[in-house]
Amino acid sequence: FPGMVWKIYDPTLKVTLIDSLNKRLKFLQTVIDELQLKDIVTLHSRAEDAGRDKKMREHFDFVTARAVARMSVLAEFCLPLVKVGGTFLALKADAAEEVAEAAKAVALLGGAECVMKDIKLPGLADKRTLVSVKKIKPTSGKYPRKAGMAAKEPL
Repeated sequence: FPGMVWKIYDPTLKVTLIDSLNKRLKFLQTVIDELQLKDIVTLHSRAEDAGRDKKMREHFDFVTARAVARMSVLAEFCLPLVKVGGTFLALKADAAEEVAEAAKAVALLGGAECVMKDIKLPGLADKRTLVSVKKIKPTSGKYPRKAGMAAKEPL
């Protein structure tokens, strides 16, 4: 879903939406068709599998994700997809503790120090933080690990 928001915000972006649930992708494809969006594709895959796919690995300038996991887990899902010089962005609630706990994982996966920016979203009273991670070196071939391992045993 966050990729859809970015595409609507900037129609010139080329966007690939990856999800493990085909049902969500079918819904997103309906939205894409209804809005007649161009240069946006859906891919049925787990992030871990996409991160090991030679066509996808370190291919993207910018990667974001739904808030599906803690920052250390999201980093293992997303950073292998980001090309060196690209950026991983995550929207988190009260991110300071998560970011501190994820510092080792981010560095191990090729990311620079996390930069946090508090933002206020219209209609929400609670605080949100935009966490930005620049990719400064390639991710080791050991990552991402097989499906389920990042959540079971975070880096």
